[in-house]
Amino acid sequence: MFHAASSLVQSPRSPRNRNDQHDQHDQSRDRSVGRPSPRPAAKRDAFFDNAKYLAIVLVAMGHAWEPLKGDSRVLTAAYVLVYTFHMPAFIVISGYFSRSFDGSPAKLKRLVTGIVVPYVVFETAYPLLKTYVDGSPQDISLLDPYYLTWFLCALFIWRLTTPIWKLVRYPLPLALGIAMAASATPNIGGDLDLPRVLQFLPFFVLGLILKPEHFALVRRRSFRIAAVPVFAFSLAFAWWAVPRMNSGWLYHRNSAQELGVPWWVGPVMQLALFGCSLLLTACFLSWVPGRTMWFTALGAGTLYGYLTHGLLLKTADYRGWFDHRALHRPLGEIAVTVVVAVLVTLLCTAPVRRVLRFVVEPRMDWAFKRDAAELAREREKAETAAKAEQAEQRQKPGVRGQQEQPADVVG
Repeated sequence: MFHAASSLVQSPRSPRNRNDQHDQHDQSRDRSVGRPSPRPAAKRDAFFDNAKYLAIVLVAMGHAWEPLKGDSRVLTAAYVLVYTFHMPAFIVISGYFSRSFDGSPAKLKRLVTGIVVPYVVFETAYPLLKTYVDGSPQDISLLDPYYLTWFLCALFIWRLTTPIWKLVRYPLPLALGIAMAASATPNIGGDLDLPRVLQFLPFFVLGLILKPEHFALVRRRSFRIAAVPVFAFSLAFAWWAVPRMNSGWLYHRNSAQELGVPWWVGPVMQLALFGCSLLLTACFLSWVPGRTMWFTALGAGTLYGYLTHGLLLKTADYRGWFDHRALHRPLGEIAVTVVVAVLVTLLCTAPVRRVLRFVVEPRMDWAFKRDAAELAREREKAETAAKAEQAEQRQKPGVRGQQEQPADVVG
């Protein structure tokens, strides 16, 4: 979408070649008379698939750094930096691809099969893992998202409210106001991880109102160059802030009072973090390649990598694998980072998607009524195809003359 493909650059053709092409086009057009034109297949944008893959790798790396960061100020600074923008970037992209949600039966069905079902499955799997692997009994509660499942819960709520954000005049300021209020309200409660849902809401709404030209803007060469000192300064600032800042602000799940500061600090921090996260997200997107890469196809399986890598990391944590002293040294931290990056990459591949599709993206046609409008469209399509076939038969040589003869003359 944002880059010129080299395959589109064609060499000049001679007039004879152009005329031959026009003749071929006219012949193909004549042959297609009466046939419904095929609907062009939707083409995935390599830029967004690349961005989703790179974002999910950063998410997995951040989760792997969590049990190791206490022994290294540099690793903690990298952790703070990544946590400032990796989920905001993922949420902005999710909002951008939620623009078409209109509450129609087809969209609601996709919402149930693609979000609700995986949420129920993995919200059950994570407590069972803790109960039987860690030996600590954990209750299963669909109202209390466990570990990574909060994102599915949030995405379900955000998408349901999409028609509202498309209706109001100033959606982003309204979403920011809600997030700021949530950061100063300790009595919201933890059901459905609502504080985090509300505090991350502005990033989703921002994705809803973005247009392709906005992504093209941040991918200019000048912006990519400017992103280098921005990231360098941000990493240095994160290193300085490690002993001075409560990293709980980055999770967006607690109010200011719960973090031990006055209520008014919550809205101020919410605005400050939104600005920082937005800037770093733009810098991150400026480095995302727009051409097809070896990992581009993995962008379609990021939800698989997101949901399943947590099971493996939690298993390693429960088994005490992160307690080895060698992993708390620079080489060990680098090794863990590389292993986790490879692991989440494998979890996004086609074989894993085929195996887990029945729980992450089930069809479940048996569970839903057929939409009346969809049935009407199918009938109309069948009638159009039948009429096109009849028109094609009438145009064949000899068929017209036979059809026009009286029945008593034949034979």
